Amino acid sequence: MTCLCPGFTGSPGLPRESAKMSALGRLARAEAPASGKSLALCRIERRPPRRDAAQRCGRSVVACLPLLAVFDSNCTCFRAGFAAPPFLTVLKRLMATSTASYSPAKASWIVVAALGLCHLLNDVMQSLLAAVYPLLRAEFALDFWQIGLLTFAFQITASILQPAIGVLTDRRPFPQSLPIGMASTLVGLLLLGFANSYPMLLTGAMLIGTGSAVFHPEASRIVRLASGGRFGTAQSIFQVGGNAGTAIGPLLAAFIVVPLGRPSIAWFALAALVGMIVLTQVGRWYARWTRANAKRSALAAGHVLSRRQVIGAIGVLAFLVLAKETYNASFTSYYTFFLIERFGVATQMSQILLFVYLAGMAMGVMVGGPLADRLGARTVIWVSMLGALPFTLLLPHAGLVMTTGLSAIIGLITAASMPVIVVYAQELVPGRVGMVAGIFFGLAFGLGGIAAAVLGVVADATSIEFVYGLCAFIPALGIMAALLPGRADMLGRH
Repeated sequence: MTCLCPGFTGSPGLPRESAKMSALGRLARAEAPASGKSLALCRIERRPPRRDAAQRCGRSVVACLPLLAVFDSNCTCFRAGFAAPPFLTVLKRLMATSTASYSPAKASWIVVAALGLCHLLNDVMQSLLAAVYPLLRAEFALDFWQIGLLTFAFQITASILQPAIGVLTDRRPFPQSLPIGMASTLVGLLLLGFANSYPMLLTGAMLIGTGSAVFHPEASRIVRLASGGRFGTAQSIFQVGGNAGTAIGPLLAAFIVVPLGRPSIAWFALAALVGMIVLTQVGRWYARWTRANAKRSALAAGHVLSRRQVIGAIGVLAFLVLAKETYNASFTSYYTFFLIERFGVATQMSQILLFVYLAGMAMGVMVGGPLADRLGARTVIWVSMLGALPFTLLLPHAGLVMTTGLSAIIGLITAASMPVIVVYAQELVPGRVGMVAGIFFGLAFGLGGIAAAVLGVVADATSIEFVYGLCAFIPALGIMAALLPGRADMLGRH
C-alpha cells in the first residue's frame, strides 16, 4: 500500500520511533513500512494539511481541515488518518475490521455498540424535553394540558413518520439518513433552548421527534444485520442505549439546565454532532456489508402461521404497547409533578428521583433480550406485564423512600419486554424489519403522546395522585399476552 500521508517532507529534525507511541501512531504502524519512509515520518500529526497536500487530494485547503474532512473518506488526507480526530480514526479502523467476511452468521458487536451509543445520545437529547417541563411551565405559565401537548407534538411526529420511513427503507435502504435525522434533532434542541413563544417550543419538539423517526427504523435494521442471529441480545444492547440516555437526560437537566437556565440546552447540540460522525461511519459499514452479501439469497420465513394469526398477534402486541406506554407516560411526563405535590421535594430532587425509575428501565431492557433468547419471547412479555402489577398497586400509597425503590422495580420489570416485542414482531413479519421497527417504535411514541395528553387533562380535572391511582391497574392488561403464539406454534410443532 502506497503511503497517502501528504505534506510529510522528511525533516531531519523529526525524532525516531519512541518506545511509547501514541494510539494513532500504532494504528499507522501497518501502513508506514510500505511507504518506504521511516515510521517517524509517517506519524499522524495534529495540524491542518499544507496547501500542496490539499492540491494533491483535489480539494481546497478549507475542505481538508479536520472538522470537514471527517465526513469524506475519499480524501487522501482522511484515508491516511492525517489530521483526523483520534476517536474517529479508531472507530473507522474498528468498523473496517469488525467482521472480515461480513457474514450474516457472524455478529459485529462494534457496530451494535456504536448504534447503542448513538441511541443513547439521541435519547439524552429527546429526554431533555420532558426533564425541563417544570422550567417551561414556570417560564411560560403553562397548564398541564399544554405540557401534554408538547409531549404529544414530539411523540405523534415520530409515530407518524417512523412507519413510513421504515417502509421506504425496506424497499431502498438508506443508512446515510441516520446523520440527517441527528441533524434534525440538533436544530430542535437549538429551538428549545432559545424559543420565546409556545409555538416555537412546539416546533422544536416536532423537530426532535422527526430526528427520532428517521433514526429508529434504519438503526434497528442495521442492528439486526450485525447481530449474527442473536436478535434479542443485539436489540437489548441497542435499546439499552436509548433507555440509558433517557435516564441520564433528567440528571443532566438537574445539574446543568436547572442551574444555568434554559439556553444551556443548546450545548447538548454537541452530542448531536458526535452522533452524526459516528452514524456516518456506521453507514459506510452497512454499505460494505451490502456489497459483500449482494448475491446471498434471502432467508426463508421463520414461521408457519397464517396471515390471520399474524394479524391477530400483531394486534395483541399493539395493545400491550398501548398499555405499557400509557403507564410509562405517567412517569416520564408527570412523575416529577407527583413527587413535588405529594412529598414537597425540590425540582432538582424530583429529576434525580425520575432518574431512578429510568435507570431501572435501562436495566430491564438490558436483561430482557438475552432472557428472550433463552426462555422465549412470550414468557418474557407475560412476566414483564403482569409481574409489575403488585408494585404499581402499592406505589400510590407508599412513602417517599418506598416510592423511590418501587419506581426502580417497576421500571426494571416493565421495560424487560420492550426489545422482546420488537424482535417478536420482526419474526412475525420476516423481510420487513424497517417497517416493523418503525411501526412499533412509532406506535410507542404516538400512543405515549396521546396518553400523556389524556392524562394531563385528567390531572387538571382531578389531581396527579388520582392519575397514579388509576394507572396502577394498567399492568393487569398483560393477561392479553396469553393470546400470543408460542415458539412451538410458530414452527408448527404441537
